[in-house]
Formats: sequence, structure tokens, C-alpha cells
Amino acid sequence: MVDEADFAEWQKKVEGTNISSTTLLATDYLNHFNEIVMLLEMVPDMPDMLEDCKEWAPKSYQDHFRDSAFSDKELAIEAYDHVPERFRRPFEETIEHMNAIVFRANEQLEVLIAEGNEGLLRETAGTVTLSLQRFMDVASGIIHGSAKTMSQDEIDAALAL
Repeated sequence: MVDEADFAEWQKKVEGTNISSTTLLATDYLNHFNEIVMLLEMVPDMPDMLEDCKEWAPKSYQDHFRDSAFSDKELAIEAYDHVPERFRRPFEETIEHMNAIVFRANEQLEVLIAEGNEGLLRETAGTVTLSLQRFMDVASGIIHGSAKTMSQDEIDAALAL
């Protein structure tokens, strides 16, 4: 657990960077999910893009920054260990939901491509990307200090692809 004095010290360290001083999180992490959203959006018109979607893999917050060109990547990696539980827990839960959506979507889209069901392929890809966008909006809100998350009913609806 992060104590308030430690958190306050880290808030000062991240001032003036692209890391939120409210939460110690950075929106750059969501670029990892923007990538898969763009790929999934292409699948109905270019079904062979599913292979690229299947190559996409979940990446932890810190691993994303280790592999990125983000200017404050070392600070982002280190600051993550100091994110208060009130932000970290809902953030990580939101990311887990997004990873699950991608995994399930890849399986469903593969079946629809094999069946040649172009209409349902387009509809499913659209539903998946909208669900991911909703979760990314929630994650972005958490990054910026919002306590607003999705209700369990909203989560269940978004996960029911």
C-alpha cells in the first residue's frame, strides 16, 4: 500500500510531464489498445488482418513503457509502483476486461471469417471496437483521477460479445 507522503512526493516528481500528477498514470499506455482497435476495425474489409490481431498480446503497463519511445518512460515505470490502490485497482481491472475482449473477439472473428459471414463479421468487429472504446474511456478517466467506473451490468454487457 502506498502511503500519502510517498504519493505526494511522487506527485511532485511527475509535475510537468505527460504523467498525471493526480494518479501517477499516463494515457500513453492506452496506445497499446488503440493499436488493436485499429486492427480490429480493418478485419471486415481485410480479413487477413486477423492474423495481426492474433499476434497482438496483452502488455503490462510497465512493459508497455519499457518498449516505448515515451519521453518520460523511466519515470512512468517507476511511478507505477507508487500509484494509490484507489486508482490502481480499478485501472488494472479495466485493463483485464479489455484484454479479455480482445482474446474473445479474435476467436469469434476467426469463426465468422471461416463461415464467410461478412455481415455478422462487420457487426461483431464494430461491437468489439465500441466495447474497447468504452473501456478505454473508463481507463482514461481513471488515469485522470475519475472514480467513475462501469457498473457490473455495463461491464457484463460490454463483455457479452
